[in-house]
Amino acid sequence: MVLARRLAIATLGLAIAFFPWKLMASPIENTGILTPKAPEKPHINGSKIYGVRPGHPFLYRIPCTGIRPVHFSAKGLPASLTLDENTGIISGRAPEMAGVYAVKLKAVNSKGKSSKSFQIVVGDKIGLTPQMGWNDWYTHYDHVTDKDIRRAADAMISSGMADYGYQYVDIDDCWANKPGSIDPALNGLLRDSNGAILPNKRFPDMDALTAYIHSKGLKTGIYSSPGPLTCGGFEGSYRHEQEDAHQFAKWGFDLLKYDWCSYGKVASGNTLEDFQLPYRKMGAILRNLDRDVAFNLCQYGKKDVWKWGKEVGGNSWRTTGDLGLAKSSELPGFYSIGFANAGHSPYAGPGGWNDPDYILIGKVGDAHDIEAPAQETTLTQNEQYSYMSMWSLMAAPLFFSGDMAALDPFTLNILCNSEVIDIDQDALGKQGSIVRKTNEEFVLAKPLDGGAIGVGLFNLSSDPRTMSIQWIDLGLKGRRKKVRDVWRQHNLGSFRDGFTASVPPHGVMLMKVTGR
Repeated sequence: MVLARRLAIATLGLAIAFFPWKLMASPIENTGILTPKAPEKPHINGSKIYGVRPGHPFLYRIPCTGIRPVHFSAKGLPASLTLDENTGIISGRAPEMAGVYAVKLKAVNSKGKSSKSFQIVVGDKIGLTPQMGWNDWYTHYDHVTDKDIRRAADAMISSGMADYGYQYVDIDDCWANKPGSIDPALNGLLRDSNGAILPNKRFPDMDALTAYIHSKGLKTGIYSSPGPLTCGGFEGSYRHEQEDAHQFAKWGFDLLKYDWCSYGKVASGNTLEDFQLPYRKMGAILRNLDRDVAFNLCQYGKKDVWKWGKEVGGNSWRTTGDLGLAKSSELPGFYSIGFANAGHSPYAGPGGWNDPDYILIGKVGDAHDIEAPAQETTLTQNEQYSYMSMWSLMAAPLFFSGDMAALDPFTLNILCNSEVIDIDQDALGKQGSIVRKTNEEFVLAKPLDGGAIGVGLFNLSSDPRTMSIQWIDLGLKGRRKKVRDVWRQHNLGSFRDGFTASVPPHGVMLMKVTGR
């Protein structure tokens, strides 16, 4: 949508104090950007926990806002790990002995200092919090190149996204060669004499590409299919699972998105075991590699994948079809995807997450016409706040898939609010549950580490709406609770029995509720 439309739309109504169910006047918000500017002094962001397998390569860039230069230090860091004091990049190999390693991170600049407790959890489980990053699909589709991925990595640093915890820069489909293609960039050998998969000419040196991304303290993901071909018709991993997994690890990739695609044409049956088979096979191979590779099961919710995705080695699993193809009615398509994903909260937790697909805001391509240039999203400001709020309350992987070369202040305001991200990355690892769902209202509540609760009041109607939540509906004891407006990062006060807010059309009131 155009900027004029953005500025013309009234955004989230400020929540207001009340004595039991008596509504007070609410001020009008006239600006589109709600996220406060990060202070000049350092602030360490990101999750408090990080999982890694014993002896495996370790790479973590401390997410930290504040003016540069920043000097970083880490007390209690295992001897096998090294911190670059200027970049905040921790690298090396995880300790061989399983356990929880308590680290105190510290950042200092000319304006002040910040510290944060950080736990490195060495054991069998990775993905203790949802992955965060960028995936190229909804911007570059079948014309993605090495340069596109490098530019995205550069932008993740220069835009400040990495300072809020975004770390994966992922290549989606169309990096391999394509059988039968007449395009000289895509019609090379599919595999070498040892069966190793080969990239097409748009990716001349995968080793150099992953090294470039890793040099920035970022991680990178790659894509394949258990079928003979990917969704785009490129070489898949069917009957080459071992070779491909080891090749991905050798190149240095940190995540694999494994897309069902053509596997349906070679699958032997329609039982639960048949649908699990290709993911169980690849999951076991990845588990035994000498590096951690997060495993994203992309099979669109078949056979209730949320019930068994973790069992077969998944760290996240798509629960629905592609969001970019979701149909809109009175509400944009992300709502129907979100509603479906929200119903699976019992099956998410540390190590495995329900994945409702990517965040499609900013300038983004058209999944119905992949040759069309990226265009500004048609979502209103209110809808974008609702989108990010819903994904964070659902503990969803936070993957932006818009154009990294066209990031604007409003898009960054949506993506880079540290307190919104804290809800998604909360160490307790609970997905928010549905408290109320009607044609006009949707309410999600997410238990947080330390006893607080993240709550989203979503107005589904086309008119401003007064919405309320009672503490008893959240399972809270005691009559008076503190409420914080998460988007504005502002304490609203202490409220008795419940809370009421004026919420704009398709908008949200995202709040954090704590004891007195």
